[in-house]
Amino acid sequence: MSVGDVAGLVAAIAFVLLVGVLAVPLVKLGRTFDQASASLRQITEHTLPVIDETATVVASTNSQLERVDTITTSAAQVSANVSALTSLFAATVGGPMIKVAAFSYGVRRALSGLGASAKASRTH
Repeated sequence: MSVGDVAGLVAAIAFVLLVGVLAVPLVKLGRTFDQASASLRQITEHTLPVIDETATVVASTNSQLERVDTITTSAAQVSANVSALTSLFAATVGGPMIKVAAFSYGVRRALSGLGASAKASRTH
């Protein structure tokens, strides 16, 4: 064996050791990618049902909000109708009621004045 053969053999062994040392991190990196892929798959499997359920909840909430909007609109209409009815009642009945109250007040004052003058004439 010559010096060239020994040098070639040493270089070949060094190259094999270098390849072996570099192969270990590559194998670990491959396992990491496999785990990352599995984790991503699990997240996807659990996320899709949650998204579907969220869409259902949003649709249901939208339906309930439409019902509340209808109820609010109806309540506003009832309030407007009651306000109009109150105004109509005050305009129709309010004037005559004030006149009746004024008349009854005048009659009471007149009758109390007659009663007082009758008592005064009896005492004299």
